[in-house]
Amino acid sequence: MSEAGWLRAVVARAGREGWTEATLRGALTDCGEAAELVSSCFPRGVIGAIEAWFTLADEEMDAAAAAEDITALRTPDRIRRVIELRLRALQPDREALRGALALLALPWNLPVALRSTARTVSTIWYAAGDNSADFSWYTRRATLLAVYGATLAFWMRPNAPDMDETLTFLDRRLADLPKPRPKAA
Repeated sequence: MSEAGWLRAVVARAGREGWTEATLRGALTDCGEAAELVSSCFPRGVIGAIEAWFTLADEEMDAAAAAEDITALRTPDRIRRVIELRLRALQPDREALRGALALLALPWNLPVALRSTARTVSTIWYAAGDNSADFSWYTRRATLLAVYGATLAFWMRPNAPDMDETLTFLDRRLADLPKPRPKAA
């Protein structure tokens, strides 16, 4: 089975059992692999499996956005649509995501959390058609980090809002962004 298959099996178990070494072993067994191969299949352990899952989710989000023709939309609408695709794809694995985010919130996991979040935000921008190579590359990602982080926190609340409420929240965050000033002549 492929790494993507192993990750899907891990995520399915992690939603019920949490993110542990036993979850990784059980997922391998579910896939017909020997549980003893856990260190070969997941050499960086649980945190590496979480990071690999987030990378897979980024790739799937990018592919889903490419499958749609969002080029006719304005940039904020493209961003909104890509984030919506991400959240809808993660919906069935919300509990696994909750556990993953809790582990990444631990201080010693901060490098993985930052790397994963930066990659996700950058993937959102690229999927929305950004090809900037100047200082705006950084400012766009920093701004989207705040918008995406707030939206994800809203969506992950204990009293889970439905997708329409979450998208309305996202719309308000996007509307709050400063509008670019016209360039001086």
